Amino acid sequence: MLATLGAPVAWMLLVYIGSLVILVAAAFFELDANSKPTTDFTTDNVSKALTTSSFLWTVARSVGVAVAVTAICFAIALPMAFYIAKVARPRWRRSLIVAVLLPLWAGYLVKAYAWKSIFTPDAGKFAARKGGGFLEATIGWTPGYGRLAVVLTLAYLWLPYMVLPIYSGLERLPPSYLDAAGDLGARPFRTFRSVIMPILIPSIAAGSIFTFSLSLGDYITPNIVGGKEQLIGNLIAKLQEQNSALSAALTLWPIAIIIVYLIGMGRLRAFEDV
Repeated sequence: MLATLGAPVAWMLLVYIGSLVILVAAAFFELDANSKPTTDFTTDNVSKALTTSSFLWTVARSVGVAVAVTAICFAIALPMAFYIAKVARPRWRRSLIVAVLLPLWAGYLVKAYAWKSIFTPDAGKFAARKGGGFLEATIGWTPGYGRLAVVLTLAYLWLPYMVLPIYSGLERLPPSYLDAAGDLGARPFRTFRSVIMPILIPSIAAGSIFTFSLSLGDYITPNIVGGKEQLIGNLIAKLQEQNSALSAALTLWPIAIIIVYLIGMGRLRAFEDV
């Protein structure tokens, strides 16, 4: 089996890592007057990407959004997964899992533009069309387009990727552990903290890899619902048209952040069989 998969996996790694190496290498060459790459080596692009204050703030903002999305997904996914795995009747569990996966069958852009219509603010009395989106019409308030809209939309998009690993971890949690904790007098919070959470840490870490990395690199959702909000993905895409070498240098930030994050999650056993 391993011998059969060895060649395709090696080819995929070669293509992926090779493309990544080419991308990073592009950051170390100057551009000519027509913004075309030359053979002149330079570290100016990397220096600008790592030291320019506006870039640093964009990176910090992007990490903050990714952390917020991950936290929201965890807060919603944990009770959902617990209900499906431990409370719902066995005959309903498969249907509930399908319901969790169902949003993934819809197109990414369809969902993003649907949330844009939900967050649409009231255009004002001088605009051609008033009323705003769903939130404005129902509760009279909307966050509008900005960072909050980006966080909420991304949390909706990536929530299934957090629910499934946690559900998998809870499904393998022996009911006898919960019974033993109850017999020993542990209250629900103590049982959750001392019995459930230590077992779920690898599953949570595995799910967070998806929510964090996908949110960090996303640039389409901020373009749709972010208004003037700019994240690292938007910045890289924007600079690609103006200065491809500097744009390539900026990709070092998400690459480094994801590597550090993966190392941290690996120490929490995220790559074990969760």
